[in-house]
Amino acid sequence: MSDYQLGLEYAQSEDKADKLSSYRNQFHIPKDEAGNELIYFTGNSLGLQPKTTQSHINQELKDWAELGVEGHTEAKNPWLHYHELLTENMANIVGAKPIEVIVMNTLTANLHFMMVSFYKPTKTKYKILIEADAFPSDKFAVESQLRHHGIDEKDGLILWKPRKGSELARYDDLEAIFDLYGDQIALTLIGGINYYTGQFFDLKRIASLAHFYDSMVGFDCAHGAGNVKLNLHDSGADFAVWCTYKYLNSGPGSLAGCFVHERHAHNRELNRFTGWWSHNKEKRFDMRDEFDQLPGAEGWQLSNPPILSMAAIKASLDIFAEIGMDKLVEKSKKLTGYFEFLLNKLNNSNIKIITPSNPSERGCQLSIQVKNADKTLHKKLTKGGVISDWREPDVIRCAPVPLYNSYQDVYYMVEKLKTILND
Repeated sequence: MSDYQLGLEYAQSEDKADKLSSYRNQFHIPKDEAGNELIYFTGNSLGLQPKTTQSHINQELKDWAELGVEGHTEAKNPWLHYHELLTENMANIVGAKPIEVIVMNTLTANLHFMMVSFYKPTKTKYKILIEADAFPSDKFAVESQLRHHGIDEKDGLILWKPRKGSELARYDDLEAIFDLYGDQIALTLIGGINYYTGQFFDLKRIASLAHFYDSMVGFDCAHGAGNVKLNLHDSGADFAVWCTYKYLNSGPGSLAGCFVHERHAHNRELNRFTGWWSHNKEKRFDMRDEFDQLPGAEGWQLSNPPILSMAAIKASLDIFAEIGMDKLVEKSKKLTGYFEFLLNKLNNSNIKIITPSNPSERGCQLSIQVKNADKTLHKKLTKGGVISDWREPDVIRCAPVPLYNSYQDVYYMVEKLKTILND
């Protein structure tokens, strides 16, 4: 945008005009020892706690205390079907149909369960394609799946690499990979938003390309869910996974989400690991019945879910449902654009934004690359009351989250950065 302005008055006027500004008051903002609110720009690592989370969890603790096992059917929110309270809101956030979404397990566990079903190597078609700088956990998981199938990971893994001198991946390079190896690639697994650069990939373009070569397609949307419009159903992906503790504010280590496209909803021939929560819920407690697969994403569940964790997720999803992704993304683009504007106005050769400048190719995260990095700049920011995220070898990740960050947060963060850079 061309109408951003310098100065505190502009930030204050934007906060005053922001229709979502009141939602900041619905979150606990961390404070320093003197009681001053910190500038929290790490919602891309751990989202802040909604103030309603405690009451949501306390309700389940109360029902557990008063009802014991009867809480499964008699609690205010009966535990037996608690996960169903999350499905529609989560589906709306990731752009999916309710039958395609389930909240279960944790992210990497879900990734493994999806690969059990959708990675089906043969003697000639066995390779897995990932981005070169995928989140390490994804790379570890993929390598272990290759080994599980008796495939050497060095032979079985193909990396989509940025060109020399660039941090961002290019689609023409991806097309060249498929042109060369397409008949050997069994699975394409890409992070929806790259954790390091903040690059938001064109999921539909990638899925269409991979499917043309008869490759299954999955996305790790840990940095996308609650941040951008993923439109998972329309993307055509076979599956996707994401955590809920970043932009979805569900608490450290909380449960994760999983998407399975509806074209697979009734395919009982897909290989999968199963448990009693993927069994027909009407017959679940008829203990001696033969296994009867649930349709849709629910059919990938294993165990009854941890209710306290789901209560925290519900507290956050209720807020998302009230606002809607359209309004959140609208604010996010403007807030992040303002952040980018102020950083560029510093005209400092010691820092560089490596995140795409096109708002449609990023979420709210901007990755600031530091020249001759030794983490000193990040440490000084932290000491100055700015909570950002350092990633080796040389990047400070900052995410002004539209739910609880303000224009004044952005203004003061850049002012502190400017002071440190000029010292």
